[in-house]
Amino acid sequence: MPTFPHLRTAATAIGAGLLLAAAVPPWGWWPAAFVGIAVLDQLIAGQSAAVRFRRTMAATAVWSLPATLWMLDLTPPGWVFAGLLHAAFFGLAAALVPAGRGRRIGLVGSFTLAEFIRWSVPFGGVPLATIPMGQADGPFAPVVRVAGSLLLVAVVVTIGMSLSALIDARRGDSRSLREALTGVGAVLLVTIMTVIAPTGHVVGSLDLAAVQGGGPQRTRASPTGAAVVFANQMAASQLVTTPVDLVLWPENVVNPTPLPASGIRRADRLYADEADLALKVEAQRLDAVLVPGWFHRSPSDPKANVNYSTAIEPDGTVVDRYDKVRTVPFGEFVPLRWMIEPLAGGMLPSRDLLPGTGDAVLETSVGRLGVTISWEVFFDHRTRAPVLDGAQIMLNPTNGASYWLTQVQTQQIASSRLRALETGRWMIQAAPTGFSAIINAEGRLLERTGVGEQAVIRGTVELREGLTWATRLGPVPMLVLSVLLVTAGHAIIRWQAPDRGRGRRSRDAQG
Repeated sequence: MPTFPHLRTAATAIGAGLLLAAAVPPWGWWPAAFVGIAVLDQLIAGQSAAVRFRRTMAATAVWSLPATLWMLDLTPPGWVFAGLLHAAFFGLAAALVPAGRGRRIGLVGSFTLAEFIRWSVPFGGVPLATIPMGQADGPFAPVVRVAGSLLLVAVVVTIGMSLSALIDARRGDSRSLREALTGVGAVLLVTIMTVIAPTGHVVGSLDLAAVQGGGPQRTRASPTGAAVVFANQMAASQLVTTPVDLVLWPENVVNPTPLPASGIRRADRLYADEADLALKVEAQRLDAVLVPGWFHRSPSDPKANVNYSTAIEPDGTVVDRYDKVRTVPFGEFVPLRWMIEPLAGGMLPSRDLLPGTGDAVLETSVGRLGVTISWEVFFDHRTRAPVLDGAQIMLNPTNGASYWLTQVQTQQIASSRLRALETGRWMIQAAPTGFSAIINAEGRLLERTGVGEQAVIRGTVELREGLTWATRLGPVPMLVLSVLLVTAGHAIIRWQAPDRGRGRRSRDAQG
Protein backbone atom coordinates (compact mmCIF):
# COMPACT_ATOMS: atom_id res chain seq x y z
CA MET A 1 0.00 0.00 0.00
CA PRO A 2 1.56 3.37 -0.98
CA THR A 3 2.63 5.85 1.70
CA PHE A 4 2.90 9.61 1.42
CA PRO A 5 5.38 10.74 4.09
CA HIS A 6 5.44 14.36 2.91
CA LEU A 7 1.66 14.62 3.11
CA ARG A 8 1.71 13.04 6.56
CA THR A 9 4.40 15.49 7.70
CA ALA A 10 2.45 18.44 6.30
CA ALA A 11 -0.76 17.27 7.99
CA THR A 12 1.07 16.88 11.30
CA ALA A 13 2.51 20.41 11.04
CA ILE A 14 -0.93 21.81 10.24
CA GLY A 15 -2.42 19.90 13.17
CA ALA A 16 0.21 21.27 15.57
CA GLY A 17 -0.46 24.81 14.36
CA LEU A 18 -4.22 24.49 14.62
CA LEU A 19 -3.90 23.19 18.18
CA LEU A 20 -1.79 26.21 19.13
CA ALA A 21 -4.30 28.52 17.44
CA ALA A 22 -7.20 26.83 19.24
CA ALA A 23 -5.70 27.82 22.60
CA VAL A 24 -5.75 31.52 21.66
CA PRO A 25 -8.88 33.68 22.17
CA PRO A 26 -11.56 33.85 20.94
CA TRP A 27 -11.46 30.03 21.08
CA GLY A 28 -9.45 29.81 24.30
CA TRP A 29 -9.11 26.00 24.53
CA TRP A 30 -6.01 26.37 26.72
CA PRO A 31 -5.05 22.63 27.02
CA ALA A 32 -4.71 22.47 23.22
CA ALA A 33 -1.44 24.44 23.44
CA PHE A 34 0.26 21.66 25.42
CA VAL A 35 -0.73 19.06 22.83
CA GLY A 36 0.31 21.36 19.97
CA ILE A 37 3.79 21.80 21.45
CA ALA A 38 4.12 18.03 21.98
CA VAL A 39 3.10 17.28 18.38
CA LEU A 40 5.56 19.88 17.11
CA ASP A 41 8.38 18.39 19.18
CA GLN A 42 7.69 14.93 17.75
CA LEU A 43 7.74 16.46 14.27
CA ILE A 44 11.23 17.96 14.59
CA ALA A 45 12.94 15.28 16.70
CA GLY A 46 16.18 14.04 15.13
CA GLN A 47 15.87 16.32 12.09
CA SER A 48 18.50 18.63 10.63
CA ALA A 49 18.45 22.33 11.47
CA ALA A 50 17.00 23.18 8.03
CA VAL A 51 14.18 20.66 8.41
CA ARG A 52 13.44 21.81 11.95
CA PHE A 53 13.21 25.39 10.67
CA ARG A 54 10.83 24.52 7.83
CA ARG A 55 8.52 22.32 9.85
CA THR A 56 8.32 24.70 12.80
CA MET A 57 7.75 27.69 10.54
CA ALA A 58 4.93 25.86 8.78
CA ALA A 59 3.26 24.91 12.07
CA THR A 60 3.54 28.35 13.62
CA ALA A 61 2.27 30.06 10.45
CA VAL A 62 -0.86 27.90 10.77
CA TRP A 63 -1.07 29.10 14.39
CA SER A 64 -0.54 32.80 13.65
CA LEU A 65 -2.53 33.44 10.48
CA PRO A 66 -5.96 32.16 11.64
CA ALA A 67 -5.49 33.76 15.07
CA THR A 68 -4.88 37.19 13.48
CA LEU A 69 -7.45 36.91 10.69
CA TRP A 70 -8.97 40.28 11.67
CA MET A 71 -5.94 42.00 10.10
CA LEU A 72 -7.10 40.83 6.68
CA ASP A 73 -9.82 43.51 6.77
CA LEU A 74 -7.31 46.30 7.40
CA THR A 75 -4.13 45.26 5.60
CA PRO A 76 -3.89 41.92 3.74
CA PRO A 77 -0.13 42.35 3.07
CA GLY A 78 0.44 43.25 6.72
CA TRP A 79 -1.47 40.17 7.84
CA VAL A 80 0.71 37.86 5.75
CA PHE A 81 3.92 39.67 6.74
CA ALA A 82 3.17 39.56 10.47
CA GLY A 83 2.16 35.90 10.36
CA LEU A 84 5.23 34.78 8.42
CA LEU A 85 7.57 36.86 10.57
CA HIS A 86 6.08 35.28 13.70
CA ALA A 87 6.60 31.85 12.12
CA ALA A 88 10.18 32.67 11.12
CA PHE A 89 11.11 33.58 14.70
CA PHE A 90 9.90 30.20 15.93
CA GLY A 91 11.54 28.41 13.01
CA LEU A 92 14.87 29.94 14.00
CA ALA A 93 14.23 28.98 17.63
CA ALA A 94 13.83 25.34 16.61
CA ALA A 95 16.91 25.44 14.37
CA LEU A 96 19.13 26.83 17.14
CA VAL A 97 18.71 23.86 19.51
CA PRO A 98 20.11 20.31 19.21
CA ALA A 99 18.23 17.70 17.21
CA GLY A 100 18.45 14.92 19.81
CA ARG A 101 19.24 14.89 23.53
CA GLY A 102 19.09 18.36 24.94
CA ARG A 103 16.48 19.40 22.38
CA ARG A 104 13.62 19.65 24.82
CA ILE A 105 15.31 21.75 27.47
CA GLY A 106 16.74 23.93 24.70
CA LEU A 107 13.32 24.46 23.11
CA VAL A 108 11.88 25.74 26.40
CA GLY A 109 14.50 28.48 26.34
CA SER A 110 14.50 29.21 22.61
CA PHE A 111 10.69 29.35 22.27
CA THR A 112 10.55 31.74 25.25
CA LEU A 113 13.15 33.95 23.56
CA ALA A 114 11.22 33.79 20.28
CA GLU A 115 8.07 35.09 21.97
CA PHE A 116 10.03 37.93 23.61
CA ILE A 117 11.63 38.92 20.31
CA ARG A 118 8.35 39.09 18.42
CA TRP A 119 6.86 41.14 21.26
CA SER A 120 9.71 43.61 20.74
CA VAL A 121 10.62 43.83 17.02
CA PRO A 122 10.10 45.06 14.40
CA PHE A 123 8.46 48.48 14.83
CA GLY A 124 8.09 47.99 18.57
CA GLY A 125 6.76 44.42 18.33
CA VAL A 126 3.46 42.71 17.49
CA PRO A 127 2.37 40.71 20.59
CA LEU A 128 -0.81 39.22 19.13
CA ALA A 129 -2.08 35.61 19.36
CA THR A 130 0.59 34.85 21.95
CA ILE A 131 1.09 31.68 23.99
CA PRO A 132 0.27 33.44 27.31
CA MET A 133 -3.03 34.82 25.99
CA GLY A 134 -4.21 31.27 25.49
CA GLN A 135 -3.60 30.51 29.17
CA ALA A 136 -5.37 33.55 30.68
CA ASP A 137 -8.34 31.36 31.61
CA GLY A 138 -6.23 28.34 32.56
CA PRO A 139 -4.84 27.17 35.90
CA PHE A 140 -1.25 28.24 35.19
CA ALA A 141 -1.96 31.93 34.50
CA PRO A 142 -1.03 33.03 38.07
CA VAL A 143 2.63 32.10 37.42
CA VAL A 144 2.97 35.50 35.74
CA ARG A 145 3.15 37.03 39.23
CA VAL A 146 6.49 35.28 39.70
CA ALA A 147 8.34 36.27 36.52
CA GLY A 148 5.83 37.69 34.06
CA SER A 149 4.33 36.32 30.87
CA LEU A 150 7.65 34.89 29.72
CA LEU A 151 7.50 32.43 32.59
CA LEU A 152 4.04 31.37 31.41
CA VAL A 153 5.50 30.73 27.94
CA ALA A 154 8.19 28.53 29.52
CA VAL A 155 5.62 26.63 31.59
CA VAL A 156 3.43 25.89 28.55
CA VAL A 157 6.40 24.71 26.47
CA THR A 158 7.69 22.61 29.41
CA ILE A 159 4.34 20.85 29.74
CA GLY A 160 4.25 20.23 25.99
CA MET A 161 7.79 18.85 26.05
CA SER A 162 6.90 16.60 28.99
CA LEU A 163 3.96 15.19 27.02
CA SER A 164 6.26 14.54 24.09
CA ALA A 165 8.76 12.82 26.41
CA LEU A 166 5.99 10.58 27.74
CA ILE A 167 5.18 9.53 24.18
CA ASP A 168 8.81 8.47 23.73
CA ALA A 169 8.84 6.78 27.13
CA ARG A 170 5.92 4.58 26.07
CA ARG A 171 8.18 3.37 23.27
CA GLY A 172 10.68 2.15 25.85
CA ASP A 173 12.98 5.19 26.14
CA SER A 174 13.87 5.41 29.85
CA ARG A 175 15.72 8.71 29.46
CA SER A 176 12.56 10.32 28.07
CA LEU A 177 10.68 9.25 31.19
CA ARG A 178 13.28 11.09 33.29
CA GLU A 179 12.86 14.16 31.06
CA ALA A 180 9.09 14.04 31.54
CA LEU A 181 9.41 13.77 35.32
CA THR A 182 11.92 16.62 35.36
CA GLY A 183 9.50 18.81 33.44
CA VAL A 184 6.64 17.97 35.80
CA GLY A 185 8.89 18.77 38.76
CA ALA A 186 9.84 22.15 37.28
CA VAL A 187 6.18 23.08 36.74
CA LEU A 188 5.35 21.97 40.29
CA LEU A 189 8.16 24.15 41.67
CA VAL A 190 6.89 27.19 39.77
CA THR A 191 3.36 26.51 41.02
CA ILE A 192 4.63 26.49 44.62
CA MET A 193 6.43 29.79 43.99
CA THR A 194 3.15 31.23 42.70
CA VAL A 195 1.46 30.42 46.02
CA ILE A 196 4.09 32.25 48.08
CA ALA A 197 4.69 35.16 45.66
CA PRO A 198 3.49 38.61 46.86
CA THR A 199 0.35 39.99 45.23
CA GLY A 200 0.12 43.47 46.78
CA HIS A 201 -2.38 44.72 49.36
CA VAL A 202 -5.58 46.76 49.48
CA VAL A 203 -5.35 50.42 50.53
CA GLY A 204 -8.83 51.60 49.59
CA SER A 205 -11.74 51.25 47.17
CA LEU A 206 -13.67 53.19 44.56
CA ASP A 207 -17.16 53.11 43.11
CA LEU A 208 -16.41 53.05 39.40
CA ALA A 209 -18.32 53.14 36.11
CA ALA A 210 -17.01 52.25 32.64
CA VAL A 211 -19.11 53.83 29.89
CA GLN A 212 -19.66 52.28 26.44
CA GLY A 213 -21.44 54.47 23.90
CA GLY A 214 -22.29 51.64 21.52
CA GLY A 215 -22.64 51.49 17.75
CA PRO A 216 -21.68 49.24 14.84
CA GLN A 217 -18.24 47.78 14.26
CA ARG A 218 -16.17 48.18 11.07
CA THR A 219 -16.71 51.95 11.05
CA ARG A 220 -13.97 54.42 10.12
CA ALA A 221 -13.38 57.84 11.60
CA SER A 222 -15.03 60.80 9.89
CA PRO A 223 -15.93 64.36 10.99
CA THR A 224 -19.66 63.63 11.11
CA GLY A 225 -19.06 60.21 12.66
CA ALA A 226 -16.97 61.79 15.43
CA ALA A 227 -19.93 63.95 16.46
CA VAL A 228 -22.22 60.88 16.51
CA VAL A 229 -19.71 58.88 18.60
CA PHE A 230 -19.41 61.70 21.12
CA ALA A 231 -23.19 62.07 21.32
CA ASN A 232 -23.60 58.32 21.89
CA GLN A 233 -20.94 58.40 24.56
CA MET A 234 -22.55 61.32 26.33
CA ALA A 235 -25.95 59.61 26.17
CA ALA A 236 -24.50 56.48 27.75
CA SER A 237 -22.76 58.57 30.40
CA GLN A 238 -26.12 60.05 31.35
CA LEU A 239 -27.11 56.54 32.45
CA VAL A 240 -24.53 56.68 35.26
CA THR A 241 -26.24 57.41 38.53
CA THR A 242 -24.50 58.93 41.51
CA PRO A 243 -22.82 58.41 43.87
CA VAL A 244 -19.76 57.35 41.90
CA ASP A 245 -16.07 58.15 42.39
CA LEU A 246 -14.56 57.50 38.95
CA VAL A 247 -16.02 57.31 35.43
CA LEU A 248 -13.91 55.92 32.57
CA TRP A 249 -14.61 56.71 28.92
CA PRO A 250 -12.99 54.85 25.98
CA GLU A 251 -10.04 55.86 23.83
CA ASN A 252 -10.47 58.71 21.30
CA VAL A 253 -14.25 59.12 21.62
CA VAL A 254 -13.56 62.87 21.89
CA ASN A 255 -12.38 63.56 18.34
CA PRO A 256 -12.92 67.24 17.58
CA THR A 257 -12.71 68.79 14.12
CA PRO A 258 -10.35 71.78 13.65
CA LEU A 259 -12.17 75.08 13.55
CA PRO A 260 -12.77 76.16 9.95
CA ALA A 261 -10.81 79.17 8.69
CA SER A 262 -14.09 80.95 7.95
CA GLY A 263 -15.14 80.64 11.59
CA ILE A 264 -18.51 79.23 10.53
CA ARG A 265 -19.34 76.08 12.48
CA ARG A 266 -21.36 73.16 11.20
CA ALA A 267 -24.03 71.57 13.37
CA ASP A 268 -22.90 68.03 12.48
CA ARG A 269 -19.33 68.58 13.70
CA LEU A 270 -17.71 68.34 17.14
CA TYR A 271 -15.35 71.17 18.12
CA ALA A 272 -12.81 71.16 20.92
CA ASP A 273 -14.24 73.99 23.01
CA GLU A 274 -17.73 72.46 22.84
CA ALA A 275 -16.35 69.10 23.94
CA ASP A 276 -14.40 70.75 26.79
CA LEU A 277 -17.53 72.44 28.10
CA ALA A 278 -19.68 69.30 27.79
CA LEU A 279 -17.09 67.22 29.68
CA LYS A 280 -16.77 69.82 32.42
CA VAL A 281 -20.54 69.87 32.91
CA GLU A 282 -20.70 66.07 32.92
CA ALA A 283 -17.93 65.76 35.55
CA GLN A 284 -19.83 68.24 37.71
CA ARG A 285 -23.09 66.35 37.25
CA LEU A 286 -21.43 63.08 38.17
CA ASP A 287 -19.55 64.70 41.07
CA ALA A 288 -16.75 62.29 40.12
CA VAL A 289 -13.39 62.12 38.41
CA LEU A 290 -14.06 61.71 34.69
CA VAL A 291 -11.38 60.19 32.41
CA PRO A 292 -12.23 60.70 28.70
CA GLY A 293 -10.08 59.73 25.70
CA TRP A 294 -9.12 62.38 23.14
CA PHE A 295 -7.82 62.16 19.57
CA HIS A 296 -7.11 65.10 17.27
CA ARG A 297 -4.49 66.91 15.24
CA SER A 298 -1.46 68.01 17.25
CA PRO A 299 -1.43 71.76 18.02
CA SER A 300 2.39 71.75 17.91
CA ASP A 301 2.77 69.68 14.73
CA PRO A 302 -0.01 69.89 12.11
CA LYS A 303 1.45 66.81 10.39
CA ALA A 304 0.86 64.63 13.48
CA ASN A 305 -2.04 63.44 15.65
CA VAL A 306 -2.26 63.07 19.43
CA ASN A 307 -4.04 60.40 21.47
CA TYR A 308 -4.44 60.96 25.21
CA SER A 309 -6.60 60.66 28.29
CA THR A 310 -7.30 63.48 30.72
CA ALA A 311 -8.42 63.48 34.34
CA ILE A 312 -11.26 65.93 35.09
CA GLU A 313 -12.04 66.55 38.75
CA PRO A 314 -15.64 66.87 40.06
CA ASP A 315 -15.39 70.67 39.85
CA GLY A 316 -14.65 70.45 36.11
CA THR A 317 -10.90 71.16 36.36
CA VAL A 318 -8.53 69.17 34.14
CA VAL A 319 -5.74 68.13 36.52
CA ASP A 320 -3.63 65.66 34.52
CA ARG A 321 -3.08 64.12 31.11
CA TYR A 322 -1.41 61.01 29.70
CA ASP A 323 -0.39 60.76 26.03
CA LYS A 324 -0.18 57.30 24.49
CA VAL A 325 3.44 56.12 24.27
CA ARG A 326 3.29 52.78 22.42
CA THR A 327 1.65 53.40 19.07
CA VAL A 328 0.30 50.91 16.51
CA PRO A 329 2.47 50.29 13.43
CA PHE A 330 0.55 50.92 10.19
CA GLY A 331 -2.48 51.95 12.27
CA GLU A 332 -1.20 55.03 14.13
CA PHE A 333 2.20 55.46 12.50
CA VAL A 334 3.69 54.23 9.24
CA PRO A 335 7.23 52.86 9.38
CA LEU A 336 9.23 53.57 6.23
CA ARG A 337 6.41 55.81 5.02
CA TRP A 338 8.45 57.10 2.07
CA MET A 339 8.66 53.57 0.67
CA ILE A 340 5.31 52.08 1.67
CA GLU A 341 2.84 54.93 1.11
CA PRO A 342 3.09 54.97 -2.72
CA LEU A 343 2.13 51.26 -2.73
CA ALA A 344 -0.72 51.46 -0.19
CA GLY A 345 -3.39 53.03 -2.35
CA GLY A 346 -4.60 55.46 0.32
CA MET A 347 -5.19 52.77 2.98
CA LEU A 348 -2.64 54.22 5.46
CA PRO A 349 -3.21 57.00 8.01
CA SER A 350 -2.30 60.36 6.52
CA ARG A 351 -0.62 61.57 9.74
CA ASP A 352 1.48 59.69 12.29
CA LEU A 353 0.56 59.71 15.96
CA LEU A 354 2.93 61.76 18.09
CA PRO A 355 3.95 59.40 20.95
CA GLY A 356 3.92 60.67 24.51
CA THR A 357 6.92 60.79 26.81
CA GLY A 358 5.37 61.30 30.24
CA ASP A 359 4.52 58.98 33.11
CA ALA A 360 1.48 56.76 32.60
CA VAL A 361 -0.16 57.87 35.86
CA LEU A 362 -3.00 60.35 36.37
CA GLU A 363 -2.80 62.12 39.72
CA THR A 364 -6.37 62.61 40.97
CA SER A 365 -8.32 63.20 44.15
CA VAL A 366 -9.45 59.55 44.14
CA GLY A 367 -5.98 58.01 43.77
CA ARG A 368 -3.09 57.41 41.40
CA LEU A 369 -4.61 56.00 38.22
CA GLY A 370 -2.33 54.03 35.90
CA VAL A 371 -3.23 54.22 32.20
CA THR A 372 -2.44 51.94 29.27
CA ILE A 373 -4.24 53.16 26.17
CA SER A 374 -5.56 50.38 23.92
CA TRP A 375 -2.59 48.67 22.15
CA GLU A 376 -0.34 49.35 25.13
CA VAL A 377 -2.03 46.67 27.25
CA PHE A 378 -0.49 43.99 25.04
CA PHE A 379 2.96 45.06 26.31
CA ASP A 380 3.70 44.06 29.89
CA HIS A 381 6.21 46.90 30.37
CA ARG A 382 3.51 49.50 29.64
CA THR A 383 1.61 48.28 32.72
CA ARG A 384 4.70 47.62 34.82
CA ALA A 385 5.92 51.22 34.42
CA PRO A 386 2.90 52.98 36.00
CA VAL A 387 2.71 50.43 38.83
CA LEU A 388 6.37 51.08 39.63
CA ASP A 389 5.38 54.76 39.62
CA GLY A 390 2.73 54.18 42.28
CA ALA A 391 -0.42 53.40 40.27
CA GLN A 392 -3.08 51.91 42.55
CA ILE A 393 -5.41 50.77 39.75
CA MET A 394 -5.00 50.34 35.98
CA LEU A 395 -7.27 51.84 33.32
CA ASN A 396 -7.34 50.64 29.72
CA PRO A 397 -9.38 52.98 27.50
CA THR A 398 -9.49 51.40 24.05
CA ASN A 399 -11.23 51.56 20.67
CA GLY A 400 -11.94 48.49 18.56
CA ALA A 401 -14.77 50.03 16.54
CA SER A 402 -13.03 49.62 13.17
CA TYR A 403 -12.07 45.96 13.67
CA TRP A 404 -13.61 42.94 11.99
CA LEU A 405 -14.65 39.94 14.13
CA THR A 406 -13.95 39.87 17.89
CA GLN A 407 -10.43 38.44 17.81
CA VAL A 408 -8.73 41.65 18.89
CA GLN A 409 -11.27 42.30 21.64
CA THR A 410 -11.04 38.82 23.17
CA GLN A 411 -7.25 38.82 22.97
CA GLN A 412 -7.20 42.23 24.61
CA ILE A 413 -9.35 40.97 27.46
CA ALA A 414 -6.92 38.06 27.89
CA SER A 415 -3.99 40.50 27.93
CA SER A 416 -5.74 42.67 30.52
CA ARG A 417 -6.24 39.63 32.72
CA LEU A 418 -2.55 38.79 32.51
CA ARG A 419 -1.55 42.40 33.25
CA ALA A 420 -3.81 42.37 36.34
CA LEU A 421 -2.15 39.19 37.59
CA GLU A 422 1.37 40.43 36.82
CA THR A 423 0.93 43.68 38.71
CA GLY A 424 -1.57 42.80 41.43
CA ARG A 425 -3.83 45.65 40.26
CA TRP A 426 -7.44 45.78 39.11
CA MET A 427 -7.77 46.48 35.38
CA ILE A 428 -10.72 48.45 34.01
CA GLN A 429 -11.32 48.47 30.26
CA ALA A 430 -13.67 50.81 28.39
CA ALA A 431 -14.39 50.57 24.65
CA PRO A 432 -16.91 52.49 22.49
CA THR A 433 -18.35 49.34 20.88
CA GLY A 434 -17.04 46.59 23.20
CA PHE A 435 -15.63 44.93 25.05
CA SER A 436 -15.66 46.97 28.26
CA ALA A 437 -14.71 45.01 31.36
CA ILE A 438 -13.84 44.92 35.04
CA ILE A 439 -11.01 42.53 36.01
CA ASN A 440 -9.81 42.05 39.56
CA ALA A 441 -6.24 41.64 40.83
CA GLU A 442 -6.53 37.83 40.58
CA GLY A 443 -7.18 38.14 36.84
CA ARG A 444 -10.86 37.18 37.11
CA LEU A 445 -13.24 38.75 34.62
CA LEU A 446 -16.03 40.10 36.83
CA GLU A 447 -18.14 41.86 34.22
CA ARG A 448 -18.02 42.42 30.47
CA THR A 449 -20.23 44.13 27.92
CA GLY A 450 -21.23 42.79 24.52
CA VAL A 451 -20.25 44.18 21.14
CA GLY A 452 -22.23 47.12 19.82
CA GLU A 453 -24.45 47.71 22.84
CA GLN A 454 -24.77 50.97 24.73
CA ALA A 455 -23.97 50.06 28.30
CA VAL A 456 -22.52 51.08 31.63
CA ILE A 457 -20.78 48.63 33.93
CA ARG A 458 -20.48 49.47 37.61
CA GLY A 459 -18.40 48.02 40.38
CA THR A 460 -16.61 48.64 43.63
CA VAL A 461 -12.93 48.21 42.79
CA GLU A 462 -9.86 48.02 45.00
CA LEU A 463 -7.00 50.45 45.16
CA ARG A 464 -3.83 48.45 45.80
CA GLU A 465 -0.17 48.97 46.58
CA GLY A 466 2.85 46.66 46.83
CA LEU A 467 4.82 44.97 44.06
CA THR A 468 4.75 41.44 42.69
CA TRP A 469 8.04 39.78 41.83
CA ALA A 470 7.24 40.19 38.15
CA THR A 471 6.76 43.94 38.54
CA ARG A 472 9.86 44.34 40.68
CA LEU A 473 12.23 42.31 38.46
CA GLY A 474 10.87 42.66 34.92
CA PRO A 475 11.85 40.31 32.07
CA VAL A 476 15.60 40.05 32.76
CA PRO A 477 15.51 36.90 34.97
CA MET A 478 13.51 34.97 32.35
CA LEU A 479 15.73 36.13 29.51
CA VAL A 480 18.83 34.98 31.40
CA LEU A 481 17.18 31.66 32.26
CA SER A 482 16.12 31.14 28.63
CA VAL A 483 19.66 31.66 27.37
CA LEU A 484 20.93 29.24 30.02
CA LEU A 485 18.39 26.60 28.94
CA VAL A 486 19.48 26.86 25.30
CA THR A 487 23.11 26.62 26.41
CA ALA A 488 22.29 23.63 28.61
CA GLY A 489 20.67 21.86 25.66
CA HIS A 490 23.91 22.08 23.67
CA ALA A 491 26.00 21.18 26.73
CA ILE A 492 24.05 17.92 27.15
CA ILE A 493 25.02 16.91 23.61
CA ARG A 494 28.70 17.64 24.20
CA TRP A 495 28.65 15.92 27.60
CA GLN A 496 27.07 12.75 26.23
CA ALA A 497 29.27 12.48 23.12
CA PRO A 498 32.45 11.26 24.96
CA ASP A 499 30.35 8.72 26.87
CA ARG A 500 29.09 7.26 23.60
CA GLY A 501 32.64 7.13 22.28
CA ARG A 502 33.97 5.34 25.38
CA GLY A 503 31.12 2.85 25.25
CA ARG A 504 31.86 2.08 21.59
CA ARG A 505 35.58 1.60 22.27
CA SER A 506 34.80 -0.71 25.21
CA ARG A 507 32.56 -2.91 23.04
CA ASP A 508 35.25 -3.03 20.33
CA ALA A 509 37.87 -4.15 22.87
CA GLN A 510 35.58 -6.92 24.16
CA GLY A 511 35.01 -8.11 20.63
